[in-house]
Order: sequence, then C-alpha cells, then structure tokens
Amino acid sequence: MENRTGLKSSIGLPQAIALYIGAVLGSGVLIVPGLAAEIAGPASLLAWGLMTLLVLPMALSMGLLSAKYPNAGGVSHFVTLAFGPRTGSLVGWFFLMSVPIGGPVAALTGAGYLTAALGLGEGTRVILAAIMLILGLLINLIGMKVVGRVQIAVVIAILTVLLLAIVGALPHMEQAHFTPFMPSGWGSVGKASVLLFWCFIGWEAVSHLSEEFIDPQKAAIKGVTIAAIIVGLLYFLTALVTVGTQSYLNEGSEAPLVAVISGLLGPWGALIAGLTGMFICVATIIAYVGATSRLAYSLARQKQAPRVLGIVSKRFGTPIGGIGFLTVCFAVVLVLYASGASSLTNLIQLPNATFILTYLGGCAAGTRLLKGNAWGVGISVLSLLATVAIFLFVGNAVIYPLIIAAAYGVFAFFQSKQVPVTVPYVYEKKEEL
Repeated sequence: MENRTGLKSSIGLPQAIALYIGAVLGSGVLIVPGLAAEIAGPASLLAWGLMTLLVLPMALSMGLLSAKYPNAGGVSHFVTLAFGPRTGSLVGWFFLMSVPIGGPVAALTGAGYLTAALGLGEGTRVILAAIMLILGLLINLIGMKVVGRVQIAVVIAILTVLLLAIVGALPHMEQAHFTPFMPSGWGSVGKASVLLFWCFIGWEAVSHLSEEFIDPQKAAIKGVTIAAIIVGLLYFLTALVTVGTQSYLNEGSEAPLVAVISGLLGPWGALIAGLTGMFICVATIIAYVGATSRLAYSLARQKQAPRVLGIVSKRFGTPIGGIGFLTVCFAVVLVLYASGASSLTNLIQLPNATFILTYLGGCAAGTRLLKGNAWGVGISVLSLLATVAIFLFVGNAVIYPLIIAAAYGVFAFFQSKQVPVTVPYVYEKKEEL
C-alpha cells in the first residue's frame, strides 16, 4: 500500500514491535549491567527497577504522538505542531546529524565484540563495521516490509541468546552476592540511574516510521507497550544475573554477560557472544537508518533541508536521498576512525547532547499535543523532567548541537532569500478539485 506522500505503508504490529526493540535494545545490555553494578553494587537493581517502571511512560509518550500524528518527520513533526516550524526543523536537524555519527559508532561497537572474541585486529573491525552499515542501508533501500521481516528475525535471535544466557546463569547465583546490598549509599544508586538512561533511548527513532504504519493506532500504542515490557524485563533480568553471579567482579565490568555466555557454551561461547553483540548493533542500525532517511525526506519535503534529501525511489518507494546522505556520512566517519584522525571515544561524545535534545523536544511537544488526555500529558511531563535532569550532565557535548544550530541558521537564511515557487502548488490543488 502506498500513501499519498509516496512512501509505502507496510509496517504491521509485529514489525513495529521488532523495530522498537531493535532501536532501544542496544549493545548496552552486554555492558551497562556490569558498569552499574560496579558503581552501586547490588543496589544497582533499584536503579534498574526504577528505570523499568519509567520506561513505559517514556515509550508511551512517543507512541501516543505517533498514533495521533503519524508522519515521517517523527519528533520534528511533533515539535513543529506544538512550537512552530523553525523549532521543529531545528530538532529535526539535531536528530538528522546524530545518526551519521551514531551509526558508525554502533557498528564499530558491534564489530568490536566479535574481533575481541576471535582475537582479530582493528582492520578487520573496520571491515565488519562497514559490512554492518551497508547491510542496514541496503535493507532500508529495499523497503520497510523487508526491514520489518529482517528485524523480527534479528530480534528473535538476540532474545533467544540473551534468555538462554540468563536461564543458564540462574544456578550460579548466590544469596551472599547480594550483601552488602548498598555498599556505596543512595548517591551511587542515583549515579547508576543516570548511566541506565542511555539504555532506554530509542523510542523516538521509530516515530519517524509512523507514516508507514498500516494501522498507526495499533502499531504505535500496542507495539510500543509490548516492546517496552519486553525491553524492561530483559534489562532487569540481565542485571539480576550479573549481580547474582558477581560476574562483574570475577571477569571485569566491561562485558559480564559475554563472560557468562562464554562460560556456558565453552569454546563456542566467545564466538556466539561476539555474534550476539554484532546482531544487537545491526538491529539498532537498521532502525536508525530507517528513521533518519525518513526524517531527511520529511525535512526536504517541507523545504527545511536540501532538496536532494527528498528523492524517493520509484521502484521501492523508499527515501533514497536520505539513504544516500547517510551512505556518504558513514563512509567519512569510518575513514576518520580507520586513519586514526578520531577515536571511538571522541565519536561517542559528539551525538550525546543532540539525541537528548531530540527526545526533550518530543516530550515537551507531548505536553501540548496530548491535551485532553490526562494520562498522555502526565507521562509526557514525567519523561520531560527525566530528560531535562539527564541533559544537565552532557558537559562539553553541548558544543555539537550549537554547531548544528548554526548550520541550520545559515541554511534557513539562504532558503528565505529564494523566490518561492507557487505554480506547482496551484496545479496540485486544481488536480485535487
């Protein structure tokens, strides 16, 4: 089914659930439980429990907006409706310029699991990362129907491996590992909570695909609810076995679940753990490439981004302008990393503030657009307050959104100087009549 904008509506409920899980369940599930336990000890479970409860309103705020205002612009569209086109476009640019860096970071992270497990070098890591990015781009080029099917398969594989690791670790849990429960006080629980926030960002990404939902009400609200429950439980159970087995102490905090998988499966454990890390990151890349390419198309459609970004494939009905833009950006970032011009640590820091600002804009829009729905406004306010609290800790990363804002200001200035062309619009109206 092709909607009136040229994008094909092909995302059903199962595909939506898989896309939400893929966008949110990042490689952090292998790393963050150990880091949080290192900060707060067994009391880190309190932080996980709190975030598991908060994740549902955070997710629903995006789901309700996607159901009510399905649009390829996603959060940018919501902010436009609530606060005007300039603010909405600026938020769109924040997200648009985050994924070109965030995508390669995810790919290098996933490839790093496998190369570390097999003892391979940096050259192989870059090649694997490039393959992961190309896969994400090609799948999105073919169309969301294929994306949904691939994402379902990838998510099922990820969940199977993680659940097997969790179940396999249960016999090795000991009650003594939960005492002392809070060795570093309540302050450590707060610090751990800030760290965990990053594990639950991603709900805003799928909002950009809402225009291609077959049934926005069903796919957005039911899809995001089911995905939030699955993600929340999976994160909490992973943290539980990490603390209960004390793998974060015995094997180091870098990747305790990888150590658990390796221990359970013997010689094949390292390979399966490495592949699991790669699959998790591939799922994230697929979701974010889809979201960003649709956002690029939407901004170009509103003349808030270069026109070339709005090109749609006649064969597949997919935004090839946005996909081409991401292809160039991904190549540049990988070259910078491979040449040693930029480290992974530096790349990770750049999009932090822009991702948070995007989510902050969406939550703020929800407080206005969901009026009349007390539950919707309440969860939007809760999500907004949590996001503001996190933004206070971004530090020097705020420089990147300032650069993006300046670039958007220059584009908007030159765009305003162009003579508007109204003839095509008049003809379009005549055809409708």
